[in-house]
Amino acid sequence: MKRNFIVLLSLCLSIVFLNAQEKIKISHLPYIQALTDSTVSIIWTSNKDAIGWVELAPDDKTHFYQQERPKIFSGKYGFKNVGTVHQVDLKGLKPGTKYRYRVYNQEVLKHEGTSVQYGEYAATNVYREKPLTFSTPGPKSNVTFAVINDIHGKNDVMTSLIKQVDLENTDFIVFNGDMVDNLLSEEQMYNGFMDTAIKLFASEKPMYYSRGNHETRGPFATSYPKYFPTSSGELYYMFNQGDACFIVLDCGEDKPDSDIEYSGIVDMDAYRTEQAKWLEKAVSSPAYKNAKYKIIICHIPPVLGWHGMEDIRNKFVPILNKAGAQIMLSGHMHRHEILKPDQDINFPVIINSNVNLIKVNLDQNQGTFKIYNQDGKMIEEVVIGKKAIRH
Repeated sequence: MKRNFIVLLSLCLSIVFLNAQEKIKISHLPYIQALTDSTVSIIWTSNKDAIGWVELAPDDKTHFYQQERPKIFSGKYGFKNVGTVHQVDLKGLKPGTKYRYRVYNQEVLKHEGTSVQYGEYAATNVYREKPLTFSTPGPKSNVTFAVINDIHGKNDVMTSLIKQVDLENTDFIVFNGDMVDNLLSEEQMYNGFMDTAIKLFASEKPMYYSRGNHETRGPFATSYPKYFPTSSGELYYMFNQGDACFIVLDCGEDKPDSDIEYSGIVDMDAYRTEQAKWLEKAVSSPAYKNAKYKIIICHIPPVLGWHGMEDIRNKFVPILNKAGAQIMLSGHMHRHEILKPDQDINFPVIINSNVNLIKVNLDQNQGTFKIYNQDGKMIEEVVIGKKAIRH
């Protein structure tokens, strides 16, 4: 017994020693969140506690190392944040402008009183590789984006769908919920979809996320907002691009709060009531009322059936009907279906399959929503505009 204890102790000490010897590195590369015409948030992680910052440069012909670039630190309340999840909020950007950036970390070995001991640095490469870039939206009239949902950790499905998108000429991607089965840990989240998204586009192309009901499940679910910040500070929010206003709703769970699956840990009915109050204010804002296109994104569709669906239908739809919403993009059902406007829901609802992609183009004349399968074949189309809605 004593021998086994000694072996176990030696193993634990070896792990601690190896971890201490491991150099700081960027464990998950940066990605773009909450992009507006003048602000953006950049998120990444490190394997060690560290301070973090972004170096920003214009997209001109100069080498990144030509001069010292402005440093914008991850911090709040006058302190630089120390941790492994880093968020830098860039403000005062110029609309319609392309920027180059890199991210940095410096390990914090010890912090006692006002004394801080720092360690090594880690950074994205701008010496042998091109710096990462992003572009703020400008006042252009055309907006293009793509939507996927219900990937449930199937990176191969996400890859095949995203590769159909002309990323260079697409403004952003929407993740419309249930990108994993549940949220167990940071590594599981990244392995489930985010590392693939970063590799495909997310370091340079913005992604807007509508939380699905499966992202509410698991011990890591309460950490979700830290990785996907929004302009409102909530998981429901609004953003504008071109002549379009987008309202992103948080559907919550699909069953009653008392369901045995939730173990008494959720309070989604009250949350959706709170969200409806925010929605009433959002649709009365000039940003929404003056937009040519009014697009709603919500993972669970407002159909009759399960409790969550009907709560969304009862609490959100009357507000959206009155506010002239033109279309809702949903998922959740793992099948393709388009609901026509009727006396209860005054706008079409696209329920996107878990293996389909929606490509959207909003121009001066109309908004076109084309649904494609994994083989790249268009299976249906919805058009919205001033005169009519057809599909």
